[in-house]
Amino acid sequence: MNLDKAHQEHIIMTMILPQIKDLVCDPNQHVKSALASVIMGLSPIVGRQNTIEHLLPLFLTQLKDECPEVRLNIISNLECVNEVIGIQQLVQSLLPAIVELAEDSKWRVRLAIIEHMPLLAGQLGQEFFDEKLTGLCMSWLIDHVYAIREAATLNLKKLVEQYGPQWAEANVIPKVLAMSREQNYLHRMTYLFCINVLSEVCGRDVTTRVLLPTVLAMADDGVPNVRFNVAKTLQKMAPHLDPAVIAPQVRPVLEKLNADPDVDVKHFASEAIAGIAA
Repeated sequence: MNLDKAHQEHIIMTMILPQIKDLVCDPNQHVKSALASVIMGLSPIVGRQNTIEHLLPLFLTQLKDECPEVRLNIISNLECVNEVIGIQQLVQSLLPAIVELAEDSKWRVRLAIIEHMPLLAGQLGQEFFDEKLTGLCMSWLIDHVYAIREAATLNLKKLVEQYGPQWAEANVIPKVLAMSREQNYLHRMTYLFCINVLSEVCGRDVTTRVLLPTVLAMADDGVPNVRFNVAKTLQKMAPHLDPAVIAPQVRPVLEKLNADPDVDVKHFASEAIAGIAA
């Protein structure tokens, strides 16, 4: 803001705010979207009382806008408002907006809201997140678009970094483990992709005790793509496992895969054996 500090609040409230109120209802979605990307930044300038009285109704209107980009831009800039009034005032409207964006028919909109989940997790708090949004995060893992499934696995990693391994073991890992038993082999593949990232952040104990047994069991999967991803996953997990399990548990499974009739399975098993030995 280049306005004189002594007068900027007065100028915003008397001269700029009336224009903003008109723009919130503008018929052009690009105008509303552009406004949504900057309106939250006014909160720290005009202060708590003005934000609650004058800006909050505009934020709530934009969270219900028919255009997903408008809603997304409001959610993307929540931090500004959280610093001034806290996020609780917006929660009742936030949740429906997040759910709608999470299920939007355009996969790029779904992708954008996934990328904002770690930020939301930090601002909404663990209890609210567990109750309202963890299920949503898990549902993205079985999305029909690969880019969404990939982003969803990275999102889980960031959430575990934020909330910790104990949270992961209680809230995320049981749901991920269930995917290893799915009929759809793409879901079983996604399970392995999840393990690749979770093993980096869950710690040696959880990775060895909880994640490893299911990966080892999947070496007998009927789909070659799953079997060679087991080999790749074991190689990635190895640095995060208790060294005592490598020789008796991991290596025999990789040796078995190295004798697999499928050439790709053999190739990745061989690579994993060499990688772990190195």
